[in-house]
Amino acid sequence: MVDECFGHPQLAVIYDPLNPDRGDLDAYVRITEEFAAHRVLDIGCGTGVFARLLADRGIEAIGIDPAQASIDVARTKPGSERVRWICGDATTLPPLQVDLVTMTANVAQAIVDPRVWRQTLRKAHEALRPGGYLVFETRDPARRAWDEWTRDNSHRVTKIPDVGVVESWVQLIDVSWPLATFRWTYVFAVDGQVLTSDSTLRFREREEIERDLAVHGFLVEEVRDAPDRPGREFVFVARRP
Repeated sequence: MVDECFGHPQLAVIYDPLNPDRGDLDAYVRITEEFAAHRVLDIGCGTGVFARLLADRGIEAIGIDPAQASIDVARTKPGSERVRWICGDATTLPPLQVDLVTMTANVAQAIVDPRVWRQTLRKAHEALRPGGYLVFETRDPARRAWDEWTRDNSHRVTKIPDVGVVESWVQLIDVSWPLATFRWTYVFAVDGQVLTSDSTLRFREREEIERDLAVHGFLVEEVRDAPDRPGREFVFVARRP
């Protein structure tokens, strides 16, 4: 299932204006340079921010996402013609050979079904050339990120061109370990319309992820800290031998 914030056309259009600071992607750009990657697959590309950053640097970027509305937004952006866009999840990937596979932000945790998670790792391994890398981030469960998912911490009012003022906030709905569910609410001032989007993330322990990667043929070369959230996330750097 696609979360409404990505799959609803009206919400997909406002996703970027509501999330203008994508400094978290700087680390992934540096990783792309570090590994001299010329061809990159971005799983869960959303509205295509990272894929376009890569394309602007002359890198061949492939973005895949199951939300058609988000892919549609990505295709409207300047330079989007330099990216290969695929609507689907990683389990439906066509044959590829890339230098780097990425899953930025919440993508890895949003794959909550263990079967789909295993298939995603398998397909990422298949898409990589020998010696290529898989890089993704996931929150450290010990930091209990869900405790911060409150209206008080998240409420904001944003003026969006061609849309108007949008009020938004997030609230925790449920924690049934290892799953945490939260709801974003959006209120459109122009007509009072209210839309909501529920999302569920799976919190995996570091040791669990390392085992999963090993089972699917990866060598975990390093587990880094996330520069934008120091001490709060794991960034896995895994190589296909």
